[in-house]
Amino acid sequence: MLDADEIESLEDFDDALQELESAEDFLVFFKIEYDPRVVQVNRLHILQRFHNYLAAQPMPETLDARFEHYQQLLGQAYLSFVNSSAQQEKVLKIFKRGQPGSGFVSLGAIGGVK
Repeated sequence: MLDADEIESLEDFDDALQELESAEDFLVFFKIEYDPRVVQVNRLHILQRFHNYLAAQPMPETLDARFEHYQQLLGQAYLSFVNSSAQQEKVLKIFKRGQPGSGFVSLGAIGGVK
């Protein structure tokens, strides 16, 4: 894995991102201090929030600007879960569903019952 300091082009940057496998890898690569306990419980949520932030923002054109942009957004994503929970943040689809018992499906809608 390339160290962030070894990257010299946007192509190197993209290649380095492809090698990152875990939330911890991303946080280390972007030099973000983190509490392993927070990441252990929220790793998927942090990465999904990071992805959502990236999708909503225009991409900087230069290497330094892009690195700083990613670093800032990942830091924001991580901090979302420092004093909150996955249930409160509702990043993943499973947490966006209605409360149990709030939906109704009639037997007729299931089929076979008339």
